[in-house]
Amino acid sequence: MDNNMSIIFDAKSQNEGLARIAVAAFVTELDPTVEEINDIKTAVSEAVTNSIIHGYNEGPGKIYMKCSLTINEAGKDALLRIEIKDEGIGIEDIDKAREPLFTTKPELERSGMGFMFMEMFMDDIQVASQKDRGTTVIMTKKIKNNKSR
Repeated sequence: MDNNMSIIFDAKSQNEGLARIAVAAFVTELDPTVEEINDIKTAVSEAVTNSIIHGYNEGPGKIYMKCSLTINEAGKDALLRIEIKDEGIGIEDIDKAREPLFTTKPELERSGMGFMFMEMFMDDIQVASQKDRGTTVIMTKKIKNNKSR
C-alpha cells in the first residue's frame, strides 16, 4: 500500500513549521513513536531551513515537498521517503557541504549542522544540486507500522 503527498510553499521561515506538521500528520497512519516523529520533523526542518537560508539567501522562492509512504505486504513496516526541493543557487561542493560544521554562513546560529542532523535522524539521505538550478534532498526512514499490531 502506498500513500503520497505533495505541497508547495513559499521559502519563508514561518513555513518551516508547516512542513514539519504536514509530514508528521502524513505518517500518523502508522502510529509512530514520539521519537520517530521528532526525528522526522527535525530532518525536515533542517532541509527546509537549508533551502530558505542557503538556496534562496532568504529571498523569494518556492520549496517543493513530496512525501511517500510504502507499507510492505505484511503491513508491519513502512518506508517513508521525503523529498525537499528548491530552485535556488545550488551547492557548489556537496561533499564539502555535508561535512560537519561546514557552512557558508558562519554568522548564523547552528550553522554547519543541517546535513549532520538529517543524517543522524534518517536512515538515508541523498543530495543532488546544480549551480543556479537548485538542490534536491531525498531522505528515507524505515518506520514500524504500530497500527498493524
